[in-house]
Amino acid sequence: MSLDTVPPLVQYTNPAKPGRLLSLDVLRGLTIGFMILVNNNGDERNAYWALKHAQWNGFTPTDLIFPTFLFLVGISTVLSTATRLAQGASKLSILLHTARRTVILFLLGLLVNSFPFFHLHTLRVYGVLPRIAICYFVVSVLYLISPSWKSKVVIAVAALVGYWALMRFVSVPGYGVPTHSVALLDPDGNLVAWADRQIFAASHLYEQTRDPEGLISTLPALATALFGMVTGLWLRTNYTFVEKARGVAIAGVSSVLLGAAWSLEFPINKKLWTSSYVLFAAGWSLLLLALAIWLVDIQGKGDIARQRKRYMVLLVLGMNSIAAYVFSELLPGILYLIRIDPKTTLRQWIYHGITSAITDPALASLAYSLGFVAVCWLAMYPLYRNKIFLKI
Repeated sequence: MSLDTVPPLVQYTNPAKPGRLLSLDVLRGLTIGFMILVNNNGDERNAYWALKHAQWNGFTPTDLIFPTFLFLVGISTVLSTATRLAQGASKLSILLHTARRTVILFLLGLLVNSFPFFHLHTLRVYGVLPRIAICYFVVSVLYLISPSWKSKVVIAVAALVGYWALMRFVSVPGYGVPTHSVALLDPDGNLVAWADRQIFAASHLYEQTRDPEGLISTLPALATALFGMVTGLWLRTNYTFVEKARGVAIAGVSSVLLGAAWSLEFPINKKLWTSSYVLFAAGWSLLLLALAIWLVDIQGKGDIARQRKRYMVLLVLGMNSIAAYVFSELLPGILYLIRIDPKTTLRQWIYHGITSAITDPALASLAYSLGFVAVCWLAMYPLYRNKIFLKI
């Protein structure tokens, strides 16, 4: 069956939420939970390697979290937009809703970047939420223009190849042509870092000379969301869940291998969101999705109520993912503002208590991170229990 026809999504039973896959909410919950975990290490220097980003080229499990969330944004955009169109909403109303949500996401990004001091001279405009906002808006518009999967694949491939060409062949002012006058993906002498320095002063960039969510690197990030969109179109076909999971798994293995092969020429690099990184990370996202479909939608045999109870821990975060993320980004500022004494913040006091009980630095760091996630989970639980889902 051609994906261009985009038939209705086949579910076992879920009349209240037609077109919603519980496995997506479970995987989103797992993703946001790990995102909160790795963003809040008790001690970044002593944290386990898997809970820290790679310094430059290469990857750790932590580097696969953000692209998985962005990949899920692409899937959710297809399913939610298709449902609204089927319910009779006009494309104009959906576009206006998308624009409003994009603005709110972007503004939330500025909020978490500046909290709690709101100093304009150090305000970081780039960030996780601004990147999500931009990618969400672009893929939503592209879907409204045409639901064809072929055009999305062409755009994604063009973005990845075009980004590689920019990073490989365009001369960087003050440095020269990559691989000739300067090393390919030199930390400061690459086109992405140079462009960000032309737009913003060092005080506005996350790493002073560069930013991991910079302007030009948004181009391959769009490809990540587009791959999610194509996956969403695949999930809306009339194939069985087993066939869908198998297709997703095959695509995942293929993408991992393609990304690994391309990394020999264009290294995997999360901070630059390289094209090889996009394919490699998308492959793992697809494999995780295939596993989630198998465990939740197939093994669950359509018993949504039982599966909701089984995966409730993850659904609490997955059903309010943006709210959970924003709360987790604001909480460190709150812990900093609360003082136990003039020289000790609440955060320092808590961590000192943990290190007093746990002498291993890495384990103490993990204990703090797990406790932080637990606090965020508890904050989201009343929303989940009362069926309040903040969609922005």
